[in-house]
Amino acid sequence: MTSPLEQRIGPELEQLVRDGTYKRLNFLESPQASRVRMEGKGEIIILSSNNYLGLSNEPSVVRAGKEGLDRFGAGTASVRFICGTFTIHRALETACARLVGTPAALSFGSAWNANEAVTGTLLTEHDLVISDQLNHASIIDGIRLAKAVTKCHTAVYQHGDLADLDAKLTAARDRRVKMVITDGVFSMEGAIAKLPDLIEVCRRHEAVLVVDDSHATGVLGDTGRGTAEHFGMVGEVDIITSTLGKALGGAAGGFVSASAAVCDYLTQRARPQLFSNALPPTVAASSLASIEYLEAHPERVAALRENARYFRDQLLGLGFKPLPGETPIVPVILGETAAAIRMSDLLLAEGIFVTGFGYPVVPQGQARVRCQLSATHTREDLDQALAAFRKVGRQLRLI
Repeated sequence: MTSPLEQRIGPELEQLVRDGTYKRLNFLESPQASRVRMEGKGEIIILSSNNYLGLSNEPSVVRAGKEGLDRFGAGTASVRFICGTFTIHRALETACARLVGTPAALSFGSAWNANEAVTGTLLTEHDLVISDQLNHASIIDGIRLAKAVTKCHTAVYQHGDLADLDAKLTAARDRRVKMVITDGVFSMEGAIAKLPDLIEVCRRHEAVLVVDDSHATGVLGDTGRGTAEHFGMVGEVDIITSTLGKALGGAAGGFVSASAAVCDYLTQRARPQLFSNALPPTVAASSLASIEYLEAHPERVAALRENARYFRDQLLGLGFKPLPGETPIVPVILGETAAAIRMSDLLLAEGIFVTGFGYPVVPQGQARVRCQLSATHTREDLDQALAAFRKVGRQLRLI
């Protein structure tokens, strides 16, 4: 006998299958890399991973994780202020702050938790938070949580529209704290936030600027320090949140990087910190090794940039119309969700794993396959992927 819950969700699942929007998991039998072994598919080229620097299986990163496991064990078995904080967490946080250019940092179980902590802990009913329209779901849900718990005021400004942001800040001059939140790189578009303009507007209104740099850390700037380095503004962003689960090893975890006072206050008050175990030591150790690798090998960032430029240019040459940009996120807009998933399925049959995204992840009519490049993709990898795009694009009459 099925429960009332299963009776409700069963037809919805069946409808997803009929609509061609049902998501099927693909299982990997090898470490995340430019090429992997996929169960039932053999060797596949990955074009849908956030493994931007190819560090997920870098020997020194893997070795550091093993050594962290041997030295510190499986985990803290409780929250940090109760049972003690491992020294590897302190070392990681010091490295995170150094990388993005702030005085201090605090690690969390995920970047999602980090974004929840910032708004849910730092804001009160006297304050206002304003979010870019296209911000990541973790920012949106963090703001929803803050509004429900702290009763802070909220607003949304049109994507990248600094005049709209300025007007909303002007109307909120009576708020004690005004906070503006933006992605550094918008994950579905690959677009970069207008950081110099944002900083100018926020300073004029004495607003706190928060930048989620999850898709920029390790990616933007000559040495991978993120959006601030890309614009020559390291040290000028009030609060940076980011992830350890993308370019920095790809395991898990996130961090908030800010002033010592802000990080101390989050240590004292942030519920994701006070009621959740710390990162597993193996993840903390491998993430630290990833940062150290990045600092020693800025050529990885240059290789990533060149791969993204080459792939985008070649797609244009084939007749596709990827969104313009400077990042390794290269979206190809197809329109309807079923079309994006169909193209993804056909590319996988050609040995190329790239994910199709549709509503509600992206707006209706803006479904896409989102290509993501890695520094460790070889020219052979990219040319093989481009050949598959040409074949499938012609099959679907897209080019």
